[in-house]
Amino acid sequence: MKLRPSVPCLLILALAISGGRADELFDFEVLQFRAKALAFQPHVEAKMRVPEWLQKLNYDQINEIRFDSRLAWWHAEELPFQLAFFHPGGLFNRPVRVNEVINKVARPIDFSSRYFDYGKNKPGRVPADLGFAGFKVLHELNQAGKWDELGSFLGASYFRALGKEHHYGLSARGLAVNTAEPAGEEFPVFEEFWVERPLIGGRSLTVYALLTSPSMVGAYRFVLLPGEETVMRVRAALYCRKNPVVFGLAPLTSMYAHGENSGWSQADFRPEVHDSDGLLIQNGAGEWIWRPLTNPKGVRVVAFQDNAPKGFGLLQRDRQFEHYGDLEAFYHQRPSLWVEPVGNWGAGSVRLVELPTKDEFSDNIVAFWVPAKLPPAGEAIEFEYKLHWFSDTDGRPPGGQTSSTRVAEVPGRPELRRFVVEFTSPYLSAQPDDPKIEALVNVSGGARQENHTVVQKNRFTGAWRVVFEIRPDASGSPVELRCFLRKGQHVLTETWSYLWNP
Repeated sequence: MKLRPSVPCLLILALAISGGRADELFDFEVLQFRAKALAFQPHVEAKMRVPEWLQKLNYDQINEIRFDSRLAWWHAEELPFQLAFFHPGGLFNRPVRVNEVINKVARPIDFSSRYFDYGKNKPGRVPADLGFAGFKVLHELNQAGKWDELGSFLGASYFRALGKEHHYGLSARGLAVNTAEPAGEEFPVFEEFWVERPLIGGRSLTVYALLTSPSMVGAYRFVLLPGEETVMRVRAALYCRKNPVVFGLAPLTSMYAHGENSGWSQADFRPEVHDSDGLLIQNGAGEWIWRPLTNPKGVRVVAFQDNAPKGFGLLQRDRQFEHYGDLEAFYHQRPSLWVEPVGNWGAGSVRLVELPTKDEFSDNIVAFWVPAKLPPAGEAIEFEYKLHWFSDTDGRPPGGQTSSTRVAEVPGRPELRRFVVEFTSPYLSAQPDDPKIEALVNVSGGARQENHTVVQKNRFTGAWRVVFEIRPDASGSPVELRCFLRKGQHVLTETWSYLWNP
């Protein structure tokens, strides 16, 4: 979309540059003009406005400060959504402005300490104009009359949502900038929000956000539609002050501590601990690729080159409680998150970053789309996509899925590694032992396949198991592995993709 100045537009631009608010004209176009105007100005870091006593609060202390649910925004109006707010403090020391939009008129929602119960904390001075750390959206998601948390916007450009019966796990972000680069990552922030007042009986909620950072400014619109699978449609227009080294669209952030393919430390009673267990990609050619996640010894970055991707996401496929055994974290109920591009995103790559972690409290997994080319700084970068927060993986992909990945030494042959991969689908489960079902295994990099590939049906689960062994060479180079099942010319499963470091 080309932007052509008109008299109203020039007025909006002047208001944006001067810091005024064209509240009577607010919509996405107004926000986009404001972002474009700010992009031509130097980035100015906001001054610290949070009192020192709030900055020093630890995790437990900040959780003592609770929003009074009786004062939730729209609580008295019997609307289908309500807003509750987070108090600044602890890790969240950058207040944001929140506005309500009614018939394209934006009015600030002013901060007040009376909204909060400070619990066991002994409150010090709280500025009357402090602002909120962020906000959460409440909705009767799981049953009528019970207001559950549907989603939240809190910290930098992070946000997340839930489908039915979900517990919070992975997060999305507005943008990833220079992620895993040697010079360090830049974290853009949503510094102001506008939330449209929902209609009585309305099924969706619309949120706008202004994103800023030293490298860029952006306008965002989120349309949130709750359900069994909650869907969020995202539209963004970004303007670079300077083009970053890594520009990541639709970033997803998750945690993987340990699981079936990475080994189980007996220091933890839980066999698996993760918010997501794999990256799934549907590339422009229609191939489905599954990359199991791991907790590496060092930073690991891989890129899946593509053109016009159909989708990608971080999934929690393992839904069996006994595989986690956690009665507090409920890892088996963490949502999966799928990115569905709207329109053609062109050439680029899905980039996966895996960082080492010693605990489950730090996100160490990031996945995002990196365009092959960016326009010159100052020109608009516009894109749209849908985010699907779900648990049922039916249809993603429509064929066989990888159900487990295990890696082990070969008894008596410590120089070899054995890989045991299982695929499952209703079709495969219904098939008797069939020698025509074969596995295609590809080994590249610093290893070669040793012995033949074994394919057999697991009669206890209905899955089909593939077993093969590799011998690393002396180079110590990473080994890239691929495997899928086929019968004749018919591909029966997604492509299992794995990077193994000797």
